[in-house]
Amino acid sequence: MDSRKGDIGNSTTTTTTTTRAFDNIKPKITKEKSLASKVMDVGSISDRKLYLRADKIDWKTLEDVESVKKQIRRLWIDKKEEWEIDSSKLDLRYVIAKGTYATIYRGVYGDQDVAVKILDLGEDSISSPAEAADIRASFGQEVSVWHKLDHPNVTKFIGASMTHSDVKIPSKNPENGGLSLISSKACCVVVEYLQGGTLKNYLIKKRRQKLPLKTVVELALDLARGLSYLHSKKIVHRDIKTENILLDSHRTLKIADFGVARVEAENPQDMTGETGTVRYMAPEVIDGKPYNRKCDVYSFGICLWEIYCCEMPYGDLPFIDVSTGVVQKNLRPKIPKCCPRSFAAFMKKCWDANPEKRPEMDEVVRMLEAVDTSKGGGMIAENKASPGCFCFLTPRGP
Repeated sequence: MDSRKGDIGNSTTTTTTTTRAFDNIKPKITKEKSLASKVMDVGSISDRKLYLRADKIDWKTLEDVESVKKQIRRLWIDKKEEWEIDSSKLDLRYVIAKGTYATIYRGVYGDQDVAVKILDLGEDSISSPAEAADIRASFGQEVSVWHKLDHPNVTKFIGASMTHSDVKIPSKNPENGGLSLISSKACCVVVEYLQGGTLKNYLIKKRRQKLPLKTVVELALDLARGLSYLHSKKIVHRDIKTENILLDSHRTLKIADFGVARVEAENPQDMTGETGTVRYMAPEVIDGKPYNRKCDVYSFGICLWEIYCCEMPYGDLPFIDVSTGVVQKNLRPKIPKCCPRSFAAFMKKCWDANPEKRPEMDEVVRMLEAVDTSKGGGMIAENKASPGCFCFLTPRGP
């Protein structure tokens, strides 16, 4: 069909026809595009069929590809997902955290206190269209996983926008030092706001004081139950670390950030590549070998050590030394001598180099539920410990 001369009438055409129109208008467009780059070009496209009203396109104004994109974004006839937010109900207050490709805000959605992660796909932060497409794909993966989850130890998903909805984003006003609201086309995910912040920050605050064994077990149980739930749903988180774990006002622990989570493959050979954070990554993941849900069990073991010691795993050791040591030298965090033997053995079992020897997370839950905390056994605070934390010279930890 000649898009400029033909009688379009009230016909309806699929996205395939529109793509052909792209070729007629701009022959220089690369024909071989990845699905991700197509998504970036024309907006959010899922695996369901989308239709476009051809009679609503003003073909006379299609002077360049950008005008085509703008009209197509405006004219998609698409059923709204149940998790899509109404951006008019979203009120952003201030920045909580900022990463390379996303900023997290404290806000209100309707009458709920929320945290909002907004993708930053501006020209200053993205080096190439391909990179932007990858970030959008990862964001879509996060939404597809998170919106199906419902558990007390998983941060509650409230909604998301994958269609560049108008969101009013607070921005510092350089003239008066105050805040001004700017409207921005943004992809965002909205989740419950948890007042306790990250587990990492909580442990940093307890670095000198340390935690009693009872608290250590309570936190570990929350994390274990959350991971057990994820694994029961065939979800592998792949980036379990204390930064991705949040606490509410009652110190209930909840798993967050599903940006690299995915449904576990039936064949482990289908899951390879370095995904996660080096200090918490299982050796098979660092080494690029096939892996499965047991990589989360390894990460749990490292987190358990961190909760017990209130210290950063491997201290200031460079990442390259950590990755080489973990894979080639069986490097693991040093367990203090004041740690109960049974608890130390439990940590070692979780971070075993052989994934098959690591326990399933439901077994981890049962093991933690059986821990006797009545006699103490927590890490001894710095001001009470003797050099080396020799248990025969000092009282048992709390």
